Amino acid sequence: MKNRKRALILAGTAAALVATLIGAAPAPAAPAAPKLASVHGGGTVSYPYVPKEHDIRFTVDADAAPWSRPFPAPGGEQGMPVDARGKVTVYHAMPDANFTGVAEAEVDCMVTGGKTATITAVVTSSNVGWEGKRIGISVQDGERGGPDRVGFSWGIANADVKADGSVSEPRVGTCMAPAPFTEVTKGGFKVTPAPLAPRPKPSS
Repeated sequence: MKNRKRALILAGTAAALVATLIGAAPAPAAPAAPKLASVHGGGTVSYPYVPKEHDIRFTVDADAAPWSRPFPAPGGEQGMPVDARGKVTVYHAMPDANFTGVAEAEVDCMVTGGKTATITAVVTSSNVGWEGKRIGISVQDGERGGPDRVGFSWGIANADVKADGSVSEPRVGTCMAPAPFTEVTKGGFKVTPAPLAPRPKPSS
């Protein structure tokens, strides 16, 4: 009988201890927000096809905003995983022509891979007639002491040579930009890479 009472007391004590531990345990942490890509910074680039006195600069402030730009086409109801927002500024001073070209553009797309990103943006204001034009910019965040680099969709890229020999500049598609072919000589960029965001669940 004594053994039975002792067993009951021990069982009750164990149950009370388990209940205390469960009650004291912290609540499960909320799932972490998915990491989002971004590119921020500005720099002067070395471009061999203009006089050395020219000053060409880019500034980029772009943040991923996946699935935020729906468009009226099959499959576009939720937007795209590479949707983004932000601003790109292009500055090109030409002392020999006594002119400085400037364009500001709103970012609409960005995709990253390692320390390289491609970004497109639609020009909202300029003094070179680019309003409404989509431009493509690529940025490489230099690693192991290497320089940062920038590429852009005009000058040496995006030319369509037709059968009659004439050349036209095709429209730049979203997130389309050439490899970062120029070296940043002053300033720099920070590329924060992130995997593509999963497709959102359809609303019920």
